[in-house]
Amino acid sequence: MPPSRLPRRARLLVPLLLASLAGCSLLGGGNERERSTIYAPDPRVAIDPSAPAADWQLSLSPPLGARAIDSFRIAVRPTPNELQVYRGAAWAKTPTDMLQDALLRALEDSGKLPSVARQGAGVSSDYKLVIDLRRFEADYAGAAVPAAAIEFNAKLIHGFDQSIVASRTFHAARRASGTEVAQVVDAFSRSLEDVTRELAHWILASGNAHRGERPRGGN
Repeated sequence: MPPSRLPRRARLLVPLLLASLAGCSLLGGGNERERSTIYAPDPRVAIDPSAPAADWQLSLSPPLGARAIDSFRIAVRPTPNELQVYRGAAWAKTPTDMLQDALLRALEDSGKLPSVARQGAGVSSDYKLVIDLRRFEADYAGAAVPAAAIEFNAKLIHGFDQSIVASRTFHAARRASGTEVAQVVDAFSRSLEDVTRELAHWILASGNAHRGERPRGGN
């Protein structure tokens, strides 16, 4: 029977039923209105004092990531071909924001660069960092507890001619101490700390190497 011919009470129930069915498809059966615990990893990354200092300036482009990856939902991969999210849990910031914030603070606090800023901050720069986030998920990979897997490609670009100075894919995967969400989040914090430190060292070394290789008179 067409909806227009249903009794008024039945017509009112139709959208409620559809909304209920839609809610069941979220978070593996969770209610879209359920309250979530908000997790905010805040890794403090200390760059090794032996890392090279630089005399050039860096800008950070907003990292890019697919919608399924760069989400406030905490992604989990129970099997290689299945991606889900944890019910009742969410990030305070998207993964790309967490990565950029951790890197910016690490470089600023290190004092290794005269200037580092987000792109669009009105600060001129010699080099630009571009990041493509590929993974930010709790991956079981056949184990009893998941590992916090982070993967991205980073490119350091020369500001003068927009040439790619260096490109590298970074990986980090810290095993969680258990399957509870809080334990998984702690593993993410440690993975983020590992990969941020490695990325910062690579940026400094790659930029300095390029500065040394440029012919005299280059910018």
